Amino acid sequence: MNMHENFSELVIDPVLIRKYDVNGPRYTSYPTADRFVEAFGAEACRQWLSKRNIGGINQPLSVYVHVPFCNTICYYCACNKVVTKDHGRAAKYIKYLSQEIELRSSLLGDDERAICQMHWGGGTPTFLSREEMSELMVTLHRHFSRAPGAEYSIEIDPRTVQSGSMSFLADLGFNRMSIGVQDFDPAVQRAVNRLQSEEETARAIDEARRAGFTSTNMDLIYGLPRQHLDGFDATLDKVIALSPDRIALYNYAHLPTVFKPQRRIHEADLPSAEAKLQILTLAIGKLTRAGYRYIGMDHFAKPGDDLAVAQRQGRLHRNFQGYSTYPDCDLMAFGISAIGRVGPTYYQNVKTLDEYYDTLDSGELPVMRGIELTQDDLLRRAVIQALICDFQLSIESIEIAYLIDFRKYFTEEMAELELFRREGLVDVSPEWITITPRGRMLVRAICMVFDRYLRATRQRAGYSRLI
Repeated sequence: MNMHENFSELVIDPVLIRKYDVNGPRYTSYPTADRFVEAFGAEACRQWLSKRNIGGINQPLSVYVHVPFCNTICYYCACNKVVTKDHGRAAKYIKYLSQEIELRSSLLGDDERAICQMHWGGGTPTFLSREEMSELMVTLHRHFSRAPGAEYSIEIDPRTVQSGSMSFLADLGFNRMSIGVQDFDPAVQRAVNRLQSEEETARAIDEARRAGFTSTNMDLIYGLPRQHLDGFDATLDKVIALSPDRIALYNYAHLPTVFKPQRRIHEADLPSAEAKLQILTLAIGKLTRAGYRYIGMDHFAKPGDDLAVAQRQGRLHRNFQGYSTYPDCDLMAFGISAIGRVGPTYYQNVKTLDEYYDTLDSGELPVMRGIELTQDDLLRRAVIQALICDFQLSIESIEIAYLIDFRKYFTEEMAELELFRREGLVDVSPEWITITPRGRMLVRAICMVFDRYLRATRQRAGYSRLI
């Protein structure tokens, strides 16, 4: 069997999608963040940071910086953000970010600070002034070094970047960018309070390419208010003409009881479940015909892009920024609500600015909660990672790595998987579990079979629907 061929094959079966379109995790981690506990706090995080280089096993290092500020509010947004016109608030935040970076990095050995991957997310990182971005990057490079070939990416809002900004960001060291579009239809943009012209978007992408950025990602959302088939078809034509290297096509999850900005969206304006499925089907067909490979879940990439290459070579990974080409990185995460990973642990920072400032003023790491993974967690994480990244799992490789009899250990799970097999969503052989082209759109539902926490509670109301 060739594990990594024909990844872009995809069969959309509306009947099965409707049947299995339940609420479920996106598996940017396992266990998922809602399973983190407050008992794992700053002291536990501190201990694991100090253990990071014990035994000479030094995981590659990734860095995430959360910049929460936005000029305006997008009604669909589920991110942790601070909407303000007061750019002076960013100066204080940068000062405290520097404190956290210094505090957290002081717990690492001198030889464990080479960054292979960095990402600035938000909010809107380009809310910061050029001076603030320079100051932040100088601070990061004072405490960490840049590994050869490192990937530095930043999320940008083209409405907040002036001409010449992309050259400035390239000079700072960024070589990849992600740009939010969601939909070019003016009626949809008005309904979600994000007016962004095609010209603004094209200018940012063109400037980034001329500045030497090696990859551009474009975010789209289906299921937004006032969205319809013809309008999204026109958006896709414009996106394909701009030719981003990667495209993320997210499902809008309407959870107004959880995310306050969504209360400004009129439910009557949302497309029906049937219309959403039609829009998704249109998008997948159009993107794959335009030459994009289906990576998994909600991601597409050109065949020569690093994501597509990594998947073909079996090197694809999934983390809090989505699919990644760097497996098994420890992740240093800075800023409010940021989630990091150290060894067999995850930690999440406090969620509000006041808590963040108060904790750092007391000289403590601003950790709100976290988790230390058990052997069972590590095993299930490996299973879910293989399925969600490779669409295939070598049973023998898991048995060797975790010293288990796979079928005995997962007796209940294999029985449940049989239902998916009968539907033609998975193939199960003595050596492999393989997600078929028909099952790839439902990979999250298949992964949920191996989620012990879901099995224990079956409480999925806080998750987005799969489709």
